[in-house]
Amino acid sequence: MFPTPAQTPSFVTAELPATVPSADYQACPVTDIVRLLGDKWTLLVIARLARRPYHYNELHRSIENISRRMLTRTLRTLEADGLVDRMTYPTVPPTVRYSLTPLGETLLDPLSAIAGWAVNHAGDIAAARLAHTGAAAR
Repeated sequence: MFPTPAQTPSFVTAELPATVPSADYQACPVTDIVRLLGDKWTLLVIARLARRPYHYNELHRSIENISRRMLTRTLRTLEADGLVDRMTYPTVPPTVRYSLTPLGETLLDPLSAIAGWAVNHAGDIAAARLAHTGAAAR
């Protein structure tokens, strides 16, 4: 049983057992969402839909190098998780529009915080990688 949001400890203060059971890690809602967000196209699709709803073809054209299959798969996953809404209009051929759901919109602030951190620390990370590569070459 997972804690309620009010009972959820911060990332830093959360108690972990000495050995984290694999089943617990796999069932963790944090692991699940990080896995989803780590998918190649998910963040870009969410970023597009955060600005406004898109029709499928318009969304496809706005993301360079994404195949139709991958866009469809990404949208279906986000829809199944309740983050994206798919609205079909009775036209010939049918028109489909995608938008973030209210639940999807609640993800924007945490993603913005992570994006801000990444931009602010990109230079630090690049320097650390360079130092690590130099140290590994010695």
